[in-house]
Amino acid sequence: MATADVTVMGGGIFGLACAWACARRGASVRVVERDRIGAGSSGGLVGALAPHVPEQWNPKKQFQLESLLMSEAFWEDVREVSGQDPLYARSGRVQPLADSDAVARARVREEEAAVLWQGRALWRVTGAAEFAGWGPDTPTGLVVHDTLSARLCPRAGLATLSAAIRAKAGEIMTGEAEPSGAVIWATGAAGLQDLSAAFGRNLGGAEKGQAALLRHDAREAPQIFAEGLFIVPHGDGTVAIGSTSEREFAEADTTDAALEALIDRARTVCPALAEAPVVERWAGLRPRAKSRAPMLGAWPGRPGHFIANGGFKIGFGIAPKVAEVMADLVLDGRDAIPDGFRVEDSL
Repeated sequence: MATADVTVMGGGIFGLACAWACARRGASVRVVERDRIGAGSSGGLVGALAPHVPEQWNPKKQFQLESLLMSEAFWEDVREVSGQDPLYARSGRVQPLADSDAVARARVREEEAAVLWQGRALWRVTGAAEFAGWGPDTPTGLVVHDTLSARLCPRAGLATLSAAIRAKAGEIMTGEAEPSGAVIWATGAAGLQDLSAAFGRNLGGAEKGQAALLRHDAREAPQIFAEGLFIVPHGDGTVAIGSTSEREFAEADTTDAALEALIDRARTVCPALAEAPVVERWAGLRPRAKSRAPMLGAWPGRPGHFIANGGFKIGFGIAPKVAEVMADLVLDGRDAIPDGFRVEDSL
């Protein structure tokens, strides 16, 4: 490909999803990744596609809802074109309810979800016994079960997207390259630092996360969210545990006692994992924009350049919708980015 209609800088989930959305609309696409596909947080382990609680509704929650609802069709399309499996499944999630106050809040949210989620997914209070042998212990005997949450193996997702882009005659290259056509900057944590330097103000940076992968086949089970901990069964017979949130750290890519404590806590929350061996430990940096909302849109003062960054902790879940609105903007000039997500909102 001598020139491209769209060059995407960055081979994480935002970059590849945007490239795919443009390629499937007929644009010639080139992805340029400096290091390797999934070199940043997108190459991690967890893959939890989970919604915010259905209350105090705002544009970020609406955007996330729309993306989660379109994810199944998005990943099925990618699977069909690529011939590979991203191991996506809308498997749901359970959360323990610790006391009567938590139960009361959950029941209010149950009513809110019935309206806000448009009847397309459930948030329900149910007995923990329904998930006996897998679900967490809970003093009330009750849990929240939602049917909107999904899971995806991050690396399988990136590989599948890469194959689908190539199937549409797109190019994916590593190293340095001069962009052509419209340019989408989806460069993750390092990109947020570059943007901060370019605009002379703090627009965000990196937060370290650590995660682990255990060998245990619970592929039919829902994910668990308890005390800030994600336990996510994957379709390849593993379970991902994550993740820590560290703003201060000496080494970005090394694991330490914080991860070991996380693994121990996961075994306590989910006794089914008590003897499951650890097959991989991972550490990496996640892009955290100053507002914690993604930064999307045209790059102010740089015609033909666009930014897609800041998918802190929810990148895989919102990627389908991010890709759609970025393709609308870059290819058609149609701006459907919600207020609060625009690059200029952070300036």
